[in-house]
Amino acid sequence: MKPRKNKVQKGFLPSSRRALLGAAVSAGSGFLLSAFLPGLPLLKASKAQDAATGAIFSPNAFIRIDAQGKVTFIIRYAEMGQGIYTGISILLAEELDVELDQVFLEAAPADLAYVDSVAGEEETGGSSSTRDSWIPLREAGAAARMMLIAAAAHHWGVTEDTCQARNGRVFHRDSPRSLSYGELAEAAAHQAVPVKVSLKSPADFKLIGTNPRRLDTKAKTDGSARFGIDVQITGMKIGRIMACPVKGGRLTGYDRIAALAVRGVVDVITLPDAIAVIGNHMWAAIKGLEAAHPRWDYGLNAVTSTNDIVARMKKASEQSGVLAVKNGDADAALKQADIRIDAVYELPFLAHAALEPINTTLHIRQDGADVWVGTQVPGRARQEVADATGLPPESISVHNHLIGGGFGRRLDSNSIGQAARFAKQVPYPVKLIWTREEDITQDQFRPFYYDRISAGLTRDGAISGWHHRTTGSAVTARWYPEGMQKGLDPDAVEGAAQTPYALPDQLVEFVRDEPDAVTTLWWRGVGPTHNVFVVESMIDELAHQAGHDPLAFRKKLAAHQPRALKVLEEAAKQSGWGKVLPPGHGMGIALHYSFQTWAATVLEVAVEQSGQIRLVHVHTAVDCGPVVFPDGVVAQIQGGLIFGLTMALYNEITLKDGRVEQTNFHNYRMMRLNEAPDISVHLVPNPDAEIGGIGEVGTVAAAPALANALFAATGKRLRRIPFAKQFGGEKA
Repeated sequence: MKPRKNKVQKGFLPSSRRALLGAAVSAGSGFLLSAFLPGLPLLKASKAQDAATGAIFSPNAFIRIDAQGKVTFIIRYAEMGQGIYTGISILLAEELDVELDQVFLEAAPADLAYVDSVAGEEETGGSSSTRDSWIPLREAGAAARMMLIAAAAHHWGVTEDTCQARNGRVFHRDSPRSLSYGELAEAAAHQAVPVKVSLKSPADFKLIGTNPRRLDTKAKTDGSARFGIDVQITGMKIGRIMACPVKGGRLTGYDRIAALAVRGVVDVITLPDAIAVIGNHMWAAIKGLEAAHPRWDYGLNAVTSTNDIVARMKKASEQSGVLAVKNGDADAALKQADIRIDAVYELPFLAHAALEPINTTLHIRQDGADVWVGTQVPGRARQEVADATGLPPESISVHNHLIGGGFGRRLDSNSIGQAARFAKQVPYPVKLIWTREEDITQDQFRPFYYDRISAGLTRDGAISGWHHRTTGSAVTARWYPEGMQKGLDPDAVEGAAQTPYALPDQLVEFVRDEPDAVTTLWWRGVGPTHNVFVVESMIDELAHQAGHDPLAFRKKLAAHQPRALKVLEEAAKQSGWGKVLPPGHGMGIALHYSFQTWAATVLEVAVEQSGQIRLVHVHTAVDCGPVVFPDGVVAQIQGGLIFGLTMALYNEITLKDGRVEQTNFHNYRMMRLNEAPDISVHLVPNPDAEIGGIGEVGTVAAAPALANALFAATGKRLRRIPFAKQFGGEKA
């Protein structure tokens, strides 16, 4: 996913709590406390909102308590399997003093204030949800609790320090009296918002650090959970979309009569570069599009291949780039090194390939529009529809749904804009779906990276000189131009510009080279998944050249990082690092700091004589600071590792004649259950540290740990992904 924007940094909280919190009430309706996240403005009431419901504000995330005692958390983050609905709810419920089973959830609405804010926007990415919420949402819960206590104390004519909140009620310590939050809701809303909010001591936590059942488990188990693709609207039709297979091409013709002759087809609509066939059901739309037999002018990219793109990147990489880091004189140190290693690493284009393919349901009218979709950026989605239709953004409602896997793909809303341009041509609601083939071939891909790295060793095995030049696309320049730093994409060098190690005489550069035939986008852990593979592979190679144990070599280089040493030691202990392994087995280690989290991973691999790679066991030690939801952390590390290992073993997107060659899971394959290793996640407690992110940490560790393990098993150093086909043992 995407990196954090530079304008949202540590120490962001406003000096006045009134800039952070607001409360409102409507007669008989209850209590609304709104919590505003970093840098986002306090919003005024919308005339379109119904005062009778008490919904006076439209903030990023807020608590609503009605007169019946129903507690609703409105969450600004998208739930796409990462468990954030549960994690964020734990933060709010902890300080509000309610149990999770008392909580109801709603997805936050899109609002232009999120998009236009200087500090950021309404989006889910960069493993940032819990990090951004750790203080603000706890303060929101605590403020609500304090206001409820104040209301109860006033009602009883007692002091607030004699009252205590617990499980959705306020109790008077000196008498048997108590009142529910519902009974106090209206009065609480008239209390002043606390200027100073008292947060619980970690010793008093009841929910934070525990493992409640996930709030989405029941719905996902009984089938009541609704993803974007599940939306059903009265009168809705279903459309299948096909865009030109080559970027920059256009539609030149199709057989409308043949398409309409297919039973169930109701319409055929087009854009300059795409066609959609609308039917009463999906099968009609599929068969209708086949009958339409669209024809294309493939344009200038029709002769482009992956080899062309790599050749251009190779040439670009020979030139100096934009400076990211310069310490000492790397070139001079390399010339004086006793041993020098010069290497090139290549990482391919990658698809997101989420389980739920791209889909958008829209009903566009003259006076406004409704959009039902799963998106990581509701504000951008809303603006895309506005741009496509000419409607005022405030007339467009985005109904966000559960997402069946995002991985950064739904940080872009281009598919929603495309759907809106189609949907405005018809008067009825329409669900527009990309097939799996469309989802893969029309994806916006993780950039191809071509890295040159040189490092030297002194006679006694110390690193002497380090030069890392990354060549690739700058996603930041397209997605968030303000984030570029004098031509430098911070994401492209993340994990290279800052490593866990003390590297004297270091030079890190970025050469921007944009491919014409594809569009690039964030992909789970973009910068670190690329750079940590390169850095950790080179560190491992240097250790072996110096005749040092890879673990000991890392510990010496990271001696100034106590948190790094702890995760290294824990991973080594749990994995039995140094034990005698069977023939064909090897252990690889990788250390990284990304998304404000420290992690060390040890992977054991076995390579059969046929070349087949078998993943045996992975041990990952994680220090993410305070742990809100331990089971959630473990699950995310496990999922991230599987995602990253799948990529490292099997995945790449290639082009021939301008077209993506991979079309479905038969040639863009996923790891199978019997191929998955045992995974053990070991949490290293550090409650006093700054809280870190988790969603992409496992993915970052996968490729370098695997590459180093394969070297240990076979003596073969892999510098190009994917790995399996280089051993000749890949199964179809």
